Amino acid sequence: MGTRSGGRLRLTAVAAVVCGATAVGAGACGTGEGDRLRSDAEAIVATGVTGVQARVTGPDGASESVAAGVSDTGDDRPVAPDGHFRIGSVNKTLVAAVLLQLAAEERLSLDDTVDSWLPGLVRGNGHDGRLMTVRQLLQHTAGVHDGAYPVRGGSAERYRENHDEPYTPEEVVAAAMGGAPDFAPGEGWSYSNTGYVLLGMVVERATGRPWQDEVEARILGPLGMRDTVWPGDDPGLPEPHAHGYTRFAPGEELVDTTALVDADASGGYVSTTADLDRFARALFDGTLLDEAGRAELTETVPVGEDDTPWEGAGYGLGIFSRALSCGGTVWIPSGDQIGYRTRIGVTGDGRNSVVVSMSTQLQDSADSALAQEAAATELIDNALCAARD
Repeated sequence: MGTRSGGRLRLTAVAAVVCGATAVGAGACGTGEGDRLRSDAEAIVATGVTGVQARVTGPDGASESVAAGVSDTGDDRPVAPDGHFRIGSVNKTLVAAVLLQLAAEERLSLDDTVDSWLPGLVRGNGHDGRLMTVRQLLQHTAGVHDGAYPVRGGSAERYRENHDEPYTPEEVVAAAMGGAPDFAPGEGWSYSNTGYVLLGMVVERATGRPWQDEVEARILGPLGMRDTVWPGDDPGLPEPHAHGYTRFAPGEELVDTTALVDADASGGYVSTTADLDRFARALFDGTLLDEAGRAELTETVPVGEDDTPWEGAGYGLGIFSRALSCGGTVWIPSGDQIGYRTRIGVTGDGRNSVVVSMSTQLQDSADSALAQEAAATELIDNALCAARD
């Protein structure tokens, strides 16, 4: 689902709906759709999440935003509906869009071998960049070992020890080469952050510029995503933002995990629901990708039952797909990064979309994590299915 890293919460949730000119449809605020969105956001908070932002946008481009819960458990400040958060592996969808544009420009091919761009880098313990392609890295079918990926969490103690330690892409790749591949290229599916670190290096080799500069020039600038920033080695977040919290083990208190240095091509950007909504819609409405690019983006492979809670899920190029409860397919740029979870749902024509930011990761048990995920899934399904009514 886009995982990277893996005071007592007061139970008085504060919820607000931002309406006026941004509301979807007449009377959306306070009744009908607005009530349902608010209720669904509060249901996420009820699973133990400290704060939620949700934004729903309809075919006319008008949006409705909801905030629920608290921004800081220490003083019960409400969540700002336009707050910043770490987007985690939604970053992968940004990288995929850049690579699809480069392929359309014939500056590279998705079927190029990794070794043709990064000669000799992917070697050791059975890894061989001559046998894997750019497409396979994008789709997590290259088998690149991810067990040694630098984790900023896992426990409260480990987070406090290493949350602000920087690392280089070369260090990440070298650590991965220390373990055997998960499978031969093309012979399975296994989520690999290291694979996307390699893709960032491919973009830099193909363009002569850091991959994040290409994201800025090709996506953020043209779409006016002014609140989306690359933090680099800065552990802080722009204001406003909700604090990010993590519960690492059963019975433990929530840990404030807002501060973090963890930014590479597999995840790292900081954004807002409004900016991510703009990106998700542009990915499918023809603004960023031509028809051939969208076809590549949405050519999926099956995801294993143990890899996602979504039954029958698929993975395209940097993006999940699953069935909507009311029928049809929803595309899900998805990201987890310590303290924050982001889920986006967008229809294949880019006309209906929903963005959910949760400022808590519940890692204390599978049941906690699944309850949080189920509540977010219900919000997305309700929002997109209501658009059909």
